[in-house]
Amino acid sequence: MDIALVTTTSGLADACRALAHHPYVAVDTEFIRDTTFWPQLCLIQMAGPEGDPVIVDTMAPDLDLDPFYRLMNDDGVIKVFHAARQDIEIVYYRAGLIPHPLFDTQVAAAVCGHGESVGYEQLVRTLAGVQIDKSHRFTDWAQRPLSKPQLAYAAADVVHLRPVYEALAGEVERLGRSEWIREEMNILTSPTTYATDPENAWKRLKLKVRKPRELAILKALAAWREREAQTRDTPRGRIIRDDALYEIALRAPQDEAALARLRAVPKGFERSTRGRAILEVVRQVAEIPADELPAMPRNNGPQRTSGPVADLLKVLLKHLAEEHRVAPRLIASADDIEALAADDEADVPMQHGWRYEIFGATALALKQGRRSLAIEGGRLVLDEREPAPDSAKGKRRRTRRRKRAEVDSNGA
Repeated sequence: MDIALVTTTSGLADACRALAHHPYVAVDTEFIRDTTFWPQLCLIQMAGPEGDPVIVDTMAPDLDLDPFYRLMNDDGVIKVFHAARQDIEIVYYRAGLIPHPLFDTQVAAAVCGHGESVGYEQLVRTLAGVQIDKSHRFTDWAQRPLSKPQLAYAAADVVHLRPVYEALAGEVERLGRSEWIREEMNILTSPTTYATDPENAWKRLKLKVRKPRELAILKALAAWREREAQTRDTPRGRIIRDDALYEIALRAPQDEAALARLRAVPKGFERSTRGRAILEVVRQVAEIPADELPAMPRNNGPQRTSGPVADLLKVLLKHLAEEHRVAPRLIASADDIEALAADDEADVPMQHGWRYEIFGATALALKQGRRSLAIEGGRLVLDEREPAPDSAKGKRRRTRRRKRAEVDSNGA
């Protein structure tokens, strides 16, 4: 196998022009982000259905990646990735576009019953019959020059991705799940998936707070840290660690001395520019009127009050996932199950699209008493049934009738 190492803009343009004639291109990237907020792109690997792979040295002097971005924006070529989210994030951050049309082999594998979040090595072994060499897994891809074994390792990622894609595309078609894949790819190609709005940074944190003002401080601190990290292109933890944010939110220090007493805050931090900025954030939140503070999420997360119902829905999920040969967590997470157990109107993924068809509708029918689970011959079966007269809806209807009767009686 010959590997073309591209280091010039003209060479990249030639390679992308040739790849644009194929129905699909397998793509992978190598990057590092240990010391930065934004990923540092080091290599791009590409391969068409046949022929030798192309490796682009994105760190080569004066290399313009515009030909690659044009290929990623070409509607006539399917872009094949495995676990595409981070690769797409890089392209979106650098070029403001999302590769499309898209096929993610990890998602397709889950849809076709190969397991949830299945690894690339396992898929290659199962579908391509190849054992991947792992010797360069922890390579520093920013180091130059790269050796031939390193380049061969990088190229193998897209070389083996070709048979994996072709096998999975065939399975998707055979199982009639093309629409499922389209729904999942719509999520991956939506700009909102990659939005980095600092005001939403608090959602990454565990809510170790119990009061509205504590939550307000945590939200404000998370937004401040996110802006600092993005502006300085440094990891969030190097601005200030999560445990320090939690402690500041709980203690609400008003001056340098109070900030210095917090165990999670580094020594001397209170006298720094960032320390003063944090104190200002806390002071600003202290001035927010009580009636304008954010409401605490119910129970700081999904409701856990309907355990037996949730447990029954989990049994149903396992049963239907096995029946349809789909990874259960691709259909619904434990939190999704809890949310539906607590509320028929819960806005969770299983209430929409293909997930609703194979699970959500049946889950609601089971919860509302229109379906039942039984064991016959050692196997779990679903039965149709009439709702019991004492079902929740029946009780609500009788309660309303009783209240109306009482009003009429009192009025009389």
